[in-house]
Amino acid sequence: MPIWWPFPVLAAFLFAAWFTPVARWLAIRFGAIDCPDGDRHLHKVPTPLFGGLGMIVSFFLVTSIVLATSNALTSGAITVWHFVGFFGGMGVLTVGGIFDDRYKLSAKYLLGFIVIASVLAVLGGIDVAKMTNPFGGAFVLPSILASVVALVWIFSMTITTKLLDGVEGLASSVSAIAALMIAALALTPTYFQSDVALLSLIFAGAILGFILWNWYPAHVFLGESGSTVLGFTVGVLSVIAGSKMATALLVFGIPAIDVALVVVRRVWAGKNPFTTADRRHAHLMLRDAGLAPWMVTVIYGTVVTMFGITTLVFERWQKVIVLAVLTVFSAIGIVLLARHTAKNAVKTLDGRSVL
Repeated sequence: MPIWWPFPVLAAFLFAAWFTPVARWLAIRFGAIDCPDGDRHLHKVPTPLFGGLGMIVSFFLVTSIVLATSNALTSGAITVWHFVGFFGGMGVLTVGGIFDDRYKLSAKYLLGFIVIASVLAVLGGIDVAKMTNPFGGAFVLPSILASVVALVWIFSMTITTKLLDGVEGLASSVSAIAALMIAALALTPTYFQSDVALLSLIFAGAILGFILWNWYPAHVFLGESGSTVLGFTVGVLSVIAGSKMATALLVFGIPAIDVALVVVRRVWAGKNPFTTADRRHAHLMLRDAGLAPWMVTVIYGTVVTMFGITTLVFERWQKVIVLAVLTVFSAIGIVLLARHTAKNAVKTLDGRSVL
């Protein structure tokens, strides 16, 4: 790792830490405030949104400076066109998220922004040209299929962090861990992609600068811009120069399985899975079980870090086994948690059971 790498990472951290309060002021100025409602919004005081702008602006600024002053981010498989599609998608999500935070747009509009952002990334050349065979070698995908897989992957990761953003510091912490694991994997001799590693580290630095203001009790929330850009960027980083989808899946395993179960449950109930809101997400059920927000974040962070580390020490076929075990036990745990929460929702009042 070049001796100058810590400087852009530190710069991303410091700038995000400085600009996030500015983004908070902008949210107050334009009335983008998240007010408690006693249901899905259980924080104690009205809290400004737009916080993710601090992270986004910092990441974009520092990355642009590195691009303008060196070839460290374009000397490998990442090209300028990749960045055009990447930044274009980030821009769409940022603008769309700002409007959503301020004017409370219908869910279909935000979904539209996510689709457009994912398409822009793919048009920039970000695809999944091949997928690793756990037992050796790789599967080379046809051009169209490579683009479709990338589109679905980036869209899914973006939705995952959007729905994960229900507890202070949770979505940002999990995304920072994912970025660090992708960077660590990119620096191993098997992959050694210094461009991916540096880009991931800059992103992690920007997230950590934001977390200073988002940790419980939060002074500012991510907002839709921040929550969607987190997943979008992790999705892009994991495929932009070779598939590291297994790494992202092991880190995002529990949130992704939770989202899948929520979607299945809503579809089974005849509801639109993307526009229906409830408290059946694992992190919200943990809150309902009595855990403080910081406890939920620490539990998630610890578990995803443990599974993320397996990507650095296990062989390909072993990762498949770990992912399968994670899927089974996470699904069982979430179902049991849902049943426990449902039982606790029944309370006795004047000798009668009410829901």
